[in-house]
Amino acid sequence: MARLFLETRPGEAGITVRLPVSGVGITVAAKPVFVEYDVRDAEAARVDLGPCLWLQVTPAAARDLYRLSVSAVGRRLVLLLNDEPVGVHRIEQALADGRLLVFVERPDAELPALVERLKRTTADIAVAAANK
Repeated sequence: MARLFLETRPGEAGITVRLPVSGVGITVAAKPVFVEYDVRDAEAARVDLGPCLWLQVTPAAARDLYRLSVSAVGRRLVLLLNDEPVGVHRIEQALADGRLLVFVERPDAELPALVERLKRTTADIAVAAANK
């Protein structure tokens, strides 16, 4: 179950989640901005800062992501997997392409298995939606 929560602004109410390795606490809105139904694909990626999780969201979620990111520059999206905070994406600019790089606080060796589970969940959701 992949869920993305948006960091609140200073003074806004929210819940604090703590990343597992760094111990960084981030206050996020109580409701997710994106859920597992919004994720279309996942891959492992390597960028200048190191390995990360690449997420592609659905076209509808990409439009929502763009609108959200325009007003949330400087804030973070926190990825929770099965209600456990695992990583963040800092919004540095408007996100127009529906893609996110999330740096997860898990050993690099666990990234392929994490991607595989996300892909399997995404495929299961697509099959369930097609059978409705």
